[in-house]
Amino acid sequence: MIPKHRKPMHPDEILLKEFLEPLGMTQVELAKTMGVPLQRVNTLIAGKRGITASTALLLARVLKTTPEFWMNLQNIWDLYEAARELKFA
Repeated sequence: MIPKHRKPMHPDEILLKEFLEPLGMTQVELAKTMGVPLQRVNTLIAGKRGITASTALLLARVLKTTPEFWMNLQNIWDLYEAARELKFA
């Protein structure tokens, strides 16, 4: 569900604040564990890249979540941004 009275958190914020920081995991460690280049994780954390299906699967495996969790966060963000652009919100 898209929040009506506030901007939703971008998936990068949730990844950083709710997972990496509490786990004491660096971007380098996450990238190694996921088996992806550091740049892929860095651009995700910087909000320059969205979560793709493959990224959702990798994050879910590493962080013991579900791929749907990550895809839902991205979908909520994308819908919010589209609604803003179309002046629905």
